[in-house]
Amino acid sequence: MTLRRKEEEGRRKKRTTPATRVLAALFLFHPAFFPLTGAAQERPLPDAAALFDATRENLARAGRLQDEFAYKERRTQVHMNPFGRLGTGGTLVYEIIPLQPGPGFTRRLLERDDKPVADGAVEHFGLRRRRDRAQSPSAIQDAAAVLDFAIDRRVVVNGRPTILATFTPKRDAKPRTREGRLARSFHGKVWVDEAEHEVIRVEATAIDSISYGYGLIARMNEGTVVTLLRANVGDEIWLPTSIRFQGEGRALLLRKLNIDFKIDWFDYRRLASPGPRT
Repeated sequence: MTLRRKEEEGRRKKRTTPATRVLAALFLFHPAFFPLTGAAQERPLPDAAALFDATRENLARAGRLQDEFAYKERRTQVHMNPFGRLGTGGTLVYEIIPLQPGPGFTRRLLERDDKPVADGAVEHFGLRRRRDRAQSPSAIQDAAAVLDFAIDRRVVVNGRPTILATFTPKRDAKPRTREGRLARSFHGKVWVDEAEHEVIRVEATAIDSISYGYGLIARMNEGTVVTLLRANVGDEIWLPTSIRFQGEGRALLLRKLNIDFKIDWFDYRRLASPGPRT
């Protein structure tokens, strides 16, 4: 071997360290990224219209049944601090119980910064929560109507065949709800369980700035990433389990914000006397 070839071989080995090879192997063979093989890979992708119609119907059904479930909510306490961060001041855990007959719910504080709160205050709300409104059939239909969906490929997630689709806003969309107007500001990817026709993950990136309180309270900048996860919570009902916002923005028009804010929903339980199932 010539001196030049020895030098090139040495440089190649330095670039491909053991740690690099381990990371590459973990990425390539992680179940979430492992492609289908053999007959499963050759199987044609499902009809896009049928898949998306069934998925939208399941989302609407979940919205109708949301008020039959109590659950707990863990969220970062939203506030500003001298470092210009949003949602990094500790955690709060609540118990949420819908009123029946509704609409409305009670919210009781259970924990603050991982410590139990004795005799936490119980708040009563007469209107549906924003998250519940966002799952209503009309909101889901309006959000879906402003987006174009396209099937990308079939992948395996947690051992199950999953359809990875992309979405982009329609140029001529005319949303009627707040959820529709919000959806028009994003593009991204959605993972749909192929057998269940249920959304298990959404990764959306903002293509415009998103304002709250007409921009006087806060604004998320273009490029903010929102990740939503859903799971089967029992009785063949799929509901959201977490949402995370990551990006930059501004508060009160001037203060720069670093956004890394997460909400978890867990311990779902069906109420003893639910309304009629649909």
